[in-house]
Amino acid sequence: MKAHVRGAGILGATLLGIYILLFVNTSLKTETPQRGADPRLLRKLDRIETVLHNLTNLLEKSALKILSKNDNGPSQSQDNADHRRPSLEKVEGQIQKSVHKLFPDSSLFTNWGHGLTVEEQKEAEGLFQIYGYNVFLSNQLPLDRTLPDMRDKRCPRNHPKDLPTVSVVLIYLNEALSIIQRAIRSIITHTPAHLLREVILVDDCSSYNDLAEPLQNYIDQIQFQKPGLIKKVRHRRQMGLAQSRVSGWEHATADVVVILDAHIEATVGWVEPLLARIKADRKVVVSPVFDKVKYDDLEVERYDAASHGFDWALWCMYEEFSPQWYAMNDESQPGKSPSLMGIFAADRQFLGEIGGLDGGMMTYGGENVELGVRVWLCGGSVEVVPCSRIAHIERAHKPYAPDLSSPMRRNAVRVAEIWMDEYKKNVMMAWNLPLHDHGVDIGEVTERRRLREKLNCKPFQWYLDNIYPSLRTWEDILGYGVLKNSLGDFCLDQGAVPGNIPIVYECHSQRPQMCYYNNASEIIVGGLRSHKYNQNRCLVDPGSGSTPTLHQCQLAQSAKLHSQWEFRQGQSIRNKATKRCLELSLGESLNYELIIQKCTGQTWTIEHVAKTF
Repeated sequence: MKAHVRGAGILGATLLGIYILLFVNTSLKTETPQRGADPRLLRKLDRIETVLHNLTNLLEKSALKILSKNDNGPSQSQDNADHRRPSLEKVEGQIQKSVHKLFPDSSLFTNWGHGLTVEEQKEAEGLFQIYGYNVFLSNQLPLDRTLPDMRDKRCPRNHPKDLPTVSVVLIYLNEALSIIQRAIRSIITHTPAHLLREVILVDDCSSYNDLAEPLQNYIDQIQFQKPGLIKKVRHRRQMGLAQSRVSGWEHATADVVVILDAHIEATVGWVEPLLARIKADRKVVVSPVFDKVKYDDLEVERYDAASHGFDWALWCMYEEFSPQWYAMNDESQPGKSPSLMGIFAADRQFLGEIGGLDGGMMTYGGENVELGVRVWLCGGSVEVVPCSRIAHIERAHKPYAPDLSSPMRRNAVRVAEIWMDEYKKNVMMAWNLPLHDHGVDIGEVTERRRLREKLNCKPFQWYLDNIYPSLRTWEDILGYGVLKNSLGDFCLDQGAVPGNIPIVYECHSQRPQMCYYNNASEIIVGGLRSHKYNQNRCLVDPGSGSTPTLHQCQLAQSAKLHSQWEFRQGQSIRNKATKRCLELSLGESLNYELIIQKCTGQTWTIEHVAKTF
């Protein structure tokens, strides 16, 4: 088989050489009359072309025979071979497929990269680990590539000329050069020139060399054609995504500011729907729909329009619009949204009137939720505009910040302390922090609280009642955190997922061990769901046997399963119906197992107490 592959390789190389000669020969024939050559030279070129064609046919037939043997199939007849003559691309493709896959566990090569050489695989994987997306492929794609039009057919294609002007902010930290270049090019190409005031690049102290002189050279080329169009802001130290957005907004001068990531591509008609909504209502903050650019092959996948919500930890998520929006059966219509994902457009002056972007937010996370909540509470509104679409790369990993939980927690607590009134306790529960003396440094908040009073903003209860009623209020929680047994450092754990058998495990305080005891005497295991449309899982005594189970709480209630427990801090956990206790027992392997049995006096302690019980 190896001999066949080597033979195909030699033939492929030979064919390539002949095709090049044919191309050169044809070019000479085309150009020669223009240079005044005599007919004898043309006849010689014709004879050379005939010989080359005959040689090509012969070699292609030989290549087919080699490939047929390599595929362990029968040789083709002469007539069939003429019918199925393989192209050079097929020959080379068969050869390339035989190259060993160097990184079989890398997600980059799951659906992409077949036929790359060893060196190309190494280069592609190395860049992928650095950036989290396929820079090897990006560097080969045209900067002005055309993406499919994902807009609904009912979206208008013609827009008024007298729309507001726009400043577009691109934020980046050690982004790939070709990705930034393509973002800039797509914005210039797909934004009407009379509307585009400036493109502001905010560099959060990148350290990669190609983002210095090579990027500046690209900017200079654009500035030569469009003087003053590109502005560049560079932080002297890394300040994070939140502060980068502040810098971009502060340097904007147009009527409207649009803040984007740098790993995006603007598509046809992207900006006009945003500007039209803001022209109609200057107090609305709008977001485009983000179509997904897959990190491996950089193809675009259409996303349906959805609103932007969050959980009580303030992590963002997609949610459905209101039933009224779906009743219209028209995806070209904007939909109300509780919050923002971080890419948005706003009237620049209105944004200043309500306090701009919170300069006290650090690094990453929560700043988009803070803005969305503040806009709603202080007289504005938030919408997603489906007729505006941005292609956005979803990274496989974030190499610049592998653990975002610490800054996210800090920002979430800051938002809670300023804007969420008595519901700030829910954020503490979501992050497993004590309700008082949480010890998280949230920075100076006095000025933001004064801003809230100055703007006469609504209470957070109004937001829950009118804007985000699907959020659970968690008012029934008595205790939360890890539930620890008195025999040692062993905690109740949800066990394998999917599955409904809880276990006992060494305490680690991660989500699988988050437990909640409520005033319905239920013990919720494995995290508390933030939304009414999601179901929690409750601890159940099956009534027979010694193995406890987990079931959806509503199902357990309706089926009258034994899901109610008597529990006091530092005492036993006893089922109200069966009178049996949740305890630990040494198993056959001398490891503790979670069982239900006749009470022996074991006790449990839950980490935090929300209300005395």
